[in-house]
Amino acid sequence: MKKLEAHLECVRCHKTYDLSKVRYNCDCGGILDLVRDLSEVDGGELKALWDSRWGLKRGATSSGVWRYKELIFDLPDDQIVTRQEGNTRLYDAGKAGVYAGLRHFQLKHEGENPTGSFKDRGMTCGTTAARFYGAKTVACASTGNTSASMASYAAVSGLSSVIFIPEGKIAYGKLAQALAFGGKTLQIRGNFDDAMALVQQVCHELNIYLLNSINPFRIEGQKAIGFEVLQQLDWQVPDWFVIPGGNLGNNTALSKGMKELYDLGIIDKIPRIAVIQAAGSAPLYKMWKNHTPYEAVKNPETIATAIKIGNPVSWEKSLRGLEWCNGVVESVTEQEIMDAKAMVDAAGIGAEPASCCSVAGAKKLVDAGVIDPEAHVVGILTGNVLKDPDAVIGYHKDELFDHYGIRGTYANKPQVIDATVDAVKAALGR
Repeated sequence: MKKLEAHLECVRCHKTYDLSKVRYNCDCGGILDLVRDLSEVDGGELKALWDSRWGLKRGATSSGVWRYKELIFDLPDDQIVTRQEGNTRLYDAGKAGVYAGLRHFQLKHEGENPTGSFKDRGMTCGTTAARFYGAKTVACASTGNTSASMASYAAVSGLSSVIFIPEGKIAYGKLAQALAFGGKTLQIRGNFDDAMALVQQVCHELNIYLLNSINPFRIEGQKAIGFEVLQQLDWQVPDWFVIPGGNLGNNTALSKGMKELYDLGIIDKIPRIAVIQAAGSAPLYKMWKNHTPYEAVKNPETIATAIKIGNPVSWEKSLRGLEWCNGVVESVTEQEIMDAKAMVDAAGIGAEPASCCSVAGAKKLVDAGVIDPEAHVVGILTGNVLKDPDAVIGYHKDELFDHYGIRGTYANKPQVIDATVDAVKAALGR
């Protein structure tokens, strides 16, 4: 198939730039999209090519991202940085579906990626772009998952990595990964948004390649989540995707990918997308609900640290995608997040708190009559259950109330017993 030429285009003023130089923003300050001319593409031919790669055992196109490289970043295989990411499972939601009030609820578990989160989808593409541009060092601001992923992919590709994290505001499961993979980790006094502002300035002044989701190549890699869901469903389109919203790159990628497939005729139905934010970190929700101009949340707070972001860089792209698919935005409380997490975990699937906004949000939208209980809904779980073990233990020991106001509604408390058979019998009620 003929290679599709791409260029960068501003989402605000639509000015275009070629790919010869590193760019994250337009001259007007808007953020950039990677855009291709799809007018001469045969969607059926492209779909058949992707299907022919399903189940490959080796090579770049056995990756659940690079299988779709024609709409990701079309480079020769030997220029691609990959850890065979993607190919994650699509589960029946089980108890979590009953809890949400949905009969046809499936959960796409991105926590099964190499470093335990969906970030690997974007990072394989972003790191490949770093090598394409001849970068020696990459950097990001992170609440955890981005740093873990970037440090890993940098190590695989021989790049140095620098990580800016908010001091004391990162789950240790994620910080441990960043340190283990060799990332130079700088804990700044401030929140994620402070770290994001700083890393952009540092990358500009020190000629370091930025790998936050403001990077347009990151968004391209994350589109593959939606592509893979549809391929797993034999290209039958669900009624809804429900997805957590933090920096808003993930739902931006999902809507962008769906639009490309729709324009190519690969799908003939537009799925609706629901973005779910934590109530203490919900600038997009407040804008959406109140019909007011965008305004950042200055001091975001939530136990779901992966989405504890008050000034998401992709809000304009996110809004554009939601308008295209007739999507919605909802917010959920700390209690709703952790109760939904308990249901996801009890279903034997498991996920970190931010992931479970998908289930909490789906339940809330069903209860409100927005989502039909008979609708086919796919929720995206963004991170592994072991990313934030402190939240799990705190919930099940009912120790989160003082700090977060969260009760262990469905707590499975550990019991301390004597080392005797009689004590075991008593604990088991026998």
